[in-house]
Amino acid sequence: MNLRLVSAGVLSRVVKDGQSLTLALDATFTSVEESKDKAFIQALSYGVMRQYYRLDFILQQLLPKPLRNKDTDIKMLLLIGLYQLKYMRVKSHAAVSETVSAAKKKSWAKSLINGVLRRYLREQIELEKKADQNSSALKSHPEWLISKIEKDWSEQSEKILLENDLLPPMVLRVNLSLTSQNEYLDLLTKNSIKATVVPFCSSAIILDQPVIVEKLPGFTQGLVSVQDTAAQLTTELLDVQAGHCVLDLCSAPGGKMAAILEKEPKIKFLLAVDIDENRINRVRDNLQRLKLQAEVVVGDASQPEKWVKNRTFDRILVDAPCSALGVIRRHPDIKVLRRETDIKALQKIQQGILNAAWDLLVPGGILLYATCSILKQENEEQIEIFLNNHTNASELSICSEWGKKRPFGRQILTGDQGMDGFFYAKLVKIL
Repeated sequence: MNLRLVSAGVLSRVVKDGQSLTLALDATFTSVEESKDKAFIQALSYGVMRQYYRLDFILQQLLPKPLRNKDTDIKMLLLIGLYQLKYMRVKSHAAVSETVSAAKKKSWAKSLINGVLRRYLREQIELEKKADQNSSALKSHPEWLISKIEKDWSEQSEKILLENDLLPPMVLRVNLSLTSQNEYLDLLTKNSIKATVVPFCSSAIILDQPVIVEKLPGFTQGLVSVQDTAAQLTTELLDVQAGHCVLDLCSAPGGKMAAILEKEPKIKFLLAVDIDENRINRVRDNLQRLKLQAEVVVGDASQPEKWVKNRTFDRILVDAPCSALGVIRRHPDIKVLRRETDIKALQKIQQGILNAAWDLLVPGGILLYATCSILKQENEEQIEIFLNNHTNASELSICSEWGKKRPFGRQILTGDQGMDGFFYAKLVKIL
């Protein structure tokens, strides 16, 4: 098995077919047995996606003519070769020879790959300087995204773009119904896993170095889960109390739902809804592993009449579908898959879900609007529009040591206090 060829197949499914990197890797790993092989494929795939725009710019300087769409697999092999030569500790002769051999019986492709990679080695300094003079290549983001981030966050844009290309920390969510933050930290220490607690989030622990989940003490018993600190803030903001009925909209994969149930196990009822039948299975898997109870349904959050059964709720979480631009460091394929035209379409979906959810909230109840986006269009501007259209809605101010207070809601920018980019707004229905 040529691991570079396998990686090229993964990347082709992302770039050519529009499949997410996560799904492409999951499908590939079913036929890869060795864990070290999986790790290498993942490192190549994530690495090329992180540096896609820089690598692609350099490649275009090296190609005698553009490759055809049907030769996407060869283009991906070329990008893999360039990534190894620039970013990996692979000996240059091995990187070239193994990448060339991945082309198998395509003699024209072997010759092309060999020539391109060897030319890069000869002209590397000049090519890298040229890439530094191109904005998209320098920042390894598409131009439209650079412009949007600079427009919304002019002073912080450079940091955001840099953070997007860094490896994120591995963060754990302690199951507060079974243990405490400090108790689990002691357990990690006893297992020689170095970590620190997050002072402003009672369930969050950041590992010094990532580990496979099987090495986490008590993972299979539901003692701990993997979830970024920013996402964990949901539970404290939603303020669920014993006896409450709770609605979790756009719930998959179910991490926030599980955190709610762990923090307040005496709630009356929780309904988790997601439109994707395949993703809803991940919600069920989370419930099973953590031994939690909730009703799970497949449904469109903007059309609750089809699944709500005449219920109302004390607390509603709208984990809105969004551009996911705040989690690029975890899903670098977003930079390649997301289009500028997606944003307006997502805004309409967000507005539809918000309006529908509001009708299900009891007077005095709280709705928490959350996205993993950093765009004002999807965040504070959405809340402003909503409040202007709903006289029975009022915003509850979020006072905290994390994030940035905005005219509406509170924004976490990617990398702030080690967190993913997130937005929260807390709304109460006036009695």
